[in-house]
Amino acid sequence: MPVPFTCSVFIGVSLDGFIAREDGDLEWLVSRGEAAGDDLGYDAFIAGIDAVVTGRGTYEAGLSFETWPHEDRHCAVLSTTLEEGADPRVTVYRDLDSCLKGLTERGVKGVYVDGGQVIRTFLREGLIDRMTITTVPVLIGSGLPLFGPVGGDIPLVHVSTRTFGAGVVQSTYAIERRK
Repeated sequence: MPVPFTCSVFIGVSLDGFIAREDGDLEWLVSRGEAAGDDLGYDAFIAGIDAVVTGRGTYEAGLSFETWPHEDRHCAVLSTTLEEGADPRVTVYRDLDSCLKGLTERGVKGVYVDGGQVIRTFLREGLIDRMTITTVPVLIGSGLPLFGPVGGDIPLVHVSTRTFGAGVVQSTYAIERRK
């Protein structure tokens, strides 16, 4: 399904591929990200983004931050259970098609896709253009995986790899959208 905007991922993972512990805890990631000594390119990435799409779990994790992480950007939450209108900072969509339609109607140009389930959904639909994955050197053993079934091979083109302090490695890949 063609869309008139680009979709990008910017996410941190453990070396064994988890984005959070099973209870959603991110301390293992946050503490090592701080030790890396840089913003890891997030500020430059987010400067080109005008909308964020997350799932309910990622949205709720954002509520625990000191400041709302998506200020000045449209935030879409894909959820079948989150009450519509409960938070004026977000628009709740029940399915991907209505979300894509809503983003198109808003005239967005750059979408930040965040959260494991939502990222996998966008990958399955061939909607992701670029992924930046920051790997921290820790094995957490179990948790919420970044990847899972995506409906077939998704060829990636390596764009760049950067290293930061504390052994943090960040790789960016381009993905050719499926026709």
